[in-house]
Formats: sequence, C-alpha cells, structure tokens
Amino acid sequence: MNPIRDYLFVYGSLRRKPGACSNHPLLAGCEWVGRATLAGRLYRLDGYPGVVDAGRGRVQGEVYRLRNGRRTLAALDRYEECTRHFPPPHEYRRVRRPVRLAGRRVLSAWVYLYNRPTAGLRAITGGDYFLQPQEPA
Repeated sequence: MNPIRDYLFVYGSLRRKPGACSNHPLLAGCEWVGRATLAGRLYRLDGYPGVVDAGRGRVQGEVYRLRNGRRTLAALDRYEECTRHFPPPHEYRRVRRPVRLAGRRVLSAWVYLYNRPTAGLRAITGGDYFLQPQEPA
C-alpha cells in the first residue's frame, strides 16, 4: 500500500488528551481523521494500555492519516520497542486491522497490539483508556 495513504489507529498515550486539539509530538506530521473504534480487549499495563484481538469488545481511539508513513511508522516502532534493536518477544506488534470511524465508515489502519500473555492483567472495561477509573497515587 502507498505509505502516503496509510492510516494509524491509536488508543492510549498517543491519543489527544481530553480537551486538547494538538497531536502527540510523534504524530506531528499526521492528519487527525477522527474518533474510531477497534474490535478487541483493552488492558492496563504499567501506566499505559495494551489491546489484544479478543472478544467482542470495542476499543476507543483515534485515526490519523500518515503523510510520511515510512518515517512515522519507523519512529513509532522505536517508541513501541518493536524493532530488531529490542530483544524479543516484543511487547507490541504492528498490524493492520479494520477500524470503524464515528460515521460507521470502516478503513484499514495500522495498530500496535499487545504481544504478551494477559493473565493477571486488569481489563479496562468500556474500552477507553481515558475513562478508566484512576487508582490512588
């Protein structure tokens, strides 16, 4: 696929913070398309989330159009530590999955799926990392 027409689905720390209108610095050259959902189950890891292909749940997130896909995805692969420079098994793997935009339009987007066992992890019910109950500090 032409990298210029690639899309990316983000569901955690790369999302815009509630009330913000600017992208995460790693997505500075990307165009915000809108809110979207992904089929899967969301888990709380160590202060950040991970999604797996499982169940019938929907994970809340955002879609971005990648203007310079190769460069952006290479930077995100380093950020998510899923390059050959990091020892396997990698915590995440980048794959394409169908995502549903708010207007019900479906498109194929890159997403980083959690790549390790989920036993002992707490699921984020409702599928939205920003709406999960906050634990006391």
